[in-house]
Amino acid sequence: MPPTSGNPPSHLWVALHGWGANAEDLASLAPFLNLPNYQMVFPNAPFSHYQNPAGLAWYALEREGYPGLAESRQMLEEWLQGLEATTGIPLSRTILAGFSQGGAMTLDVGTKLPCRALCSLSGYLHAPLQKSDAPPPALIVHGAQDPVVPLQAAHQVRDGLTALGTKVDYHELEMGHEIQPAVLKLIGDFIAALPE
Repeated sequence: MPPTSGNPPSHLWVALHGWGANAEDLASLAPFLNLPNYQMVFPNAPFSHYQNPAGLAWYALEREGYPGLAESRQMLEEWLQGLEATTGIPLSRTILAGFSQGGAMTLDVGTKLPCRALCSLSGYLHAPLQKSDAPPPALIVHGAQDPVVPLQAAHQVRDGLTALGTKVDYHELEMGHEIQPAVLKLIGDFIAALPE
């Protein structure tokens, strides 16, 4: 989606959908994000969902060992690194965001790339972060009553990023596994506060 300002984009917003959803899920929120200078990109996950014919998955969450994770990680990393060639916008001006499984992929891949910032909404870590990771500033938002991804997962993300010296903007909201209007405001405030 091109910037609503009508001008060439100065930044990229890349948002990764959750397990069993598709790109349309997060793309529907675009009009409610006040990011007039951002080109918005909503990629589809590479694998079909085992229950939902219209749904996609970044990997097989329902199976032990998360089959497909390594392939998905590599594809996403290569695709993100190639975006500058097609958009003219470097990773240093790209915000990588994701919801649920997309939030997990954001943390997995984004902590190893020089992105402008990360936004994990109801996300989780696949494994503890490594000292070699150099995460950019991160917004972490999680529902206090999330029945799908326990709140403890958000605490692990927050603590892991903080231990690496990352600037973390952390919020627990009175909600479940969802993106409420308050989350969109937090995203806008977080981006507005980022240094240029």
